[in-house]
Amino acid sequence: MLRDILKGDESQILAARDVIAAVDPDILLLTRFDYDLGLKALTAFADSLQLVGSDYPYRFAVSPNSGVATGLDLDGNGWLGDARDAQGYGDFAGHGGMAVLSRYPIDVERVRNFSGFLWRDLPGAQLPDDADADIQRLSSVAHWDVPILLPEGPPLHLLAYHATTPAFDGPEDRNGMRNRDETMFWLRYLDGELPWSPPIARFVIIGDANLDPMDGDGNRRAITALLHDTRLQDPKPKSVGAVEASLDQGGVNLTHRSNPALDTADWKDTDGPGNLRVDYVLPSRDLKVLDAGVFWPASDDNRVPALRKRDPDTSWHGLVWIDVAR
Repeated sequence: MLRDILKGDESQILAARDVIAAVDPDILLLTRFDYDLGLKALTAFADSLQLVGSDYPYRFAVSPNSGVATGLDLDGNGWLGDARDAQGYGDFAGHGGMAVLSRYPIDVERVRNFSGFLWRDLPGAQLPDDADADIQRLSSVAHWDVPILLPEGPPLHLLAYHATTPAFDGPEDRNGMRNRDETMFWLRYLDGELPWSPPIARFVIIGDANLDPMDGDGNRRAITALLHDTRLQDPKPKSVGAVEASLDQGGVNLTHRSNPALDTADWKDTDGPGNLRVDYVLPSRDLKVLDAGVFWPASDDNRVPALRKRDPDTSWHGLVWIDVAR
């Protein structure tokens, strides 16, 4: 990834850069971004954003669970060291991690990294019968509480995560259960049921839940509980492009119950889940939401021409954004 960023001509990286520059957020969570110890790739990507007018002097990432070896045969295929034998799916340590870019200082000393938290220790956890409870962490990638220092008042806490897919497992529903509990973690955290005191004001739950409240696979009650929690707001970010894509692509999209304007991800419409809402930015009630949306351009949108039609080789996901004020 670092090589491709430095080359400056890799289409996926250029498309991601141009989408970010088009939206130009002040604070940004990147998912599926490989981690390296010196943050060389993150620095190189931030440098490329600066060249197109989006400057992020403050950056944060720590090693995710994805690709971290367990030494066990977690998928039961008789082999050790497979991507599915890691704490979270990954071909190498740091594969598909997360990162934060910000125009405001990040209080790195007060970041909470919950990624070592064992799945079994979550109150009300749903573990499969064959779970290796003594070693299996909850986070397939990461759960972080990242304080952002704003010009006035207390910090803004980013409660960031990337949950596993609820599919691609067997009748034991390991991925489905883990996906459910990765989202439920935030409710337990806010309820004060975990070893850490939660923020009581100015926080945003942000990330890829891999869970739609009405369609697709997974335990929808988990994301529904989060969306309806009275401490949070759901700005319901929308896009015109998602509606257009749902109609044009057809397939399973025609059976979905949710409003296609809320979709954030574009997956296969035949032999797949179709377009779903799986990415969220949910601010606390004490923040005033000014605007919200998903960067999913319609066919007549002149911004980032390469992304007028969703391209899985670029990203399955649209960039979800909100504008908030105190």
